[in-house]
Amino acid sequence: MKISLVQMNSQPDRRHNLEVAQALMEQAMADHRPDLIVLPEHFDWTGGTPCQKRLAADAVPGGAAYAMAQAFASRHGVWVHAGSLLEYRPDSELIYNTTVVFDAAGRQVGLYRKIHLFDITAPDGKIYAESATVAPGNQLLVYECMGFRIGCAICYDLRFSDLFARLAAHGVDLFVLPAAFTEQTGKHHWEVLCRARAIEFQAYIAACGQCGSYRASDGHERYAFGHSLVADPWGEIIAEAGRDVAIVTTALDPARLKQVRQWIPMQDHRRDLTRVGMA
Repeated sequence: MKISLVQMNSQPDRRHNLEVAQALMEQAMADHRPDLIVLPEHFDWTGGTPCQKRLAADAVPGGAAYAMAQAFASRHGVWVHAGSLLEYRPDSELIYNTTVVFDAAGRQVGLYRKIHLFDITAPDGKIYAESATVAPGNQLLVYECMGFRIGCAICYDLRFSDLFARLAAHGVDLFVLPAAFTEQTGKHHWEVLCRARAIEFQAYIAACGQCGSYRASDGHERYAFGHSLVADPWGEIIAEAGRDVAIVTTALDPARLKQVRQWIPMQDHRRDLTRVGMA
């Protein structure tokens, strides 16, 4: 299976972001003819105030970002893992941070709403409070494409190995992670966490990020790390972007999965650890 990651520099401007996303996907199809295209987290809207984010949230199904990705998949006969978009909720002021997956006919295969929300204080004192605008999801998504079983996660989910363990229990061959890692955390943790998840669960990981800067609610510029990458089940990086807008394409080989799992048969060695003794 050939996969293309579309690394973007999204802004608080939906029309601009969707035009850029579509143009980059068109370029990916012209240059690489992938079977699966992956967009980053917040491909439809990044930055702005909490109020602006709520107003920017759109319908799923039927909103502009949803419709663009769906129409592209159908028009080009390609699977689209539509990063994440801001999903409107009619019953709440909070919104969802949502991945939607379309098959090559443009049919919705499933959706995943980000479970772990990014509420941190960064080393430079900047506060990130995703839960001020976003509600957490509570369901996992695993789907099949081109003979690969694919598990879904979004950005901050990467730090929670128990989520990946639950996905891996369903026989996942590839984790797809749309992201918008900050520059501060990314330069220390991005690569090592992506490679760790690939190694410990013996699966490919395709991590598609935002890059560049955007204006946050405090009026200051914030920077995304970029460096979208694909790592194989041995933890080797087989494709990687830099810090700028880019398309990264590579092929995933099911024989590599089989080889690594034969070398170190971790699945055969797993033990039930539900019983805990307390001293």
